[in-house]
Amino acid sequence: MLTLVAIVEFAVGADAAGQRYEDAVLTLLGRHGGHLDRRLRGTDGRTEVHVIRFDTRAGYESFLVDPDRAALRSALGGSAPTTRVIEVNEA
Repeated sequence: MLTLVAIVEFAVGADAAGQRYEDAVLTLLGRHGGHLDRRLRGTDGRTEVHVIRFDTRAGYESFLVDPDRAALRSALGGSAPTTRVIEVNEA
């Protein structure tokens, strides 16, 4: 099991587009053995934090190169959110 925390920051003025992108991308997790445990939105309206689990590292890697995910990101261009991903363990 691989557990990740993703810190997603929406581009200035593109929070609605960023949230729609995240809505769509998160639905792709299942096809790669992934599951969204938590989705939290920052009080600033421009940040989200996701806790995501994958059955395997290979599943995560296949999610990263999913062509549907790439197409969604490409469609946003410069309005695409930036994401920092941290691998975590239970403390």
